[in-house]
Amino acid sequence: MPEWVTYMLRCADNSLYTGITTDLERRLHEHNYKHNGAAYTRSRRPVTLVYQESFQNRADAARREYVIRTLPKAVKEKLLE
Repeated sequence: MPEWVTYMLRCADNSLYTGITTDLERRLHEHNYKHNGAAYTRSRRPVTLVYQESFQNRADAARREYVIRTLPKAVKEKLLE
């Protein structure tokens, strides 16, 4: 069973993007260089990885992604400290 990762990226405009994946290195490459990166990050390159958490399954990773996405930016910044 693959390990799922919830991750946060800092975009070139200082915004934060949150997502999930089973292959963080591949996904980061996609966000920075490929067309199949998220539409949000495509116009905000380069992006850098600033946070990650691992989970046993997709459901747990998706729940954590939702929680992080709904946080105000100030709270997300505190999470990164």
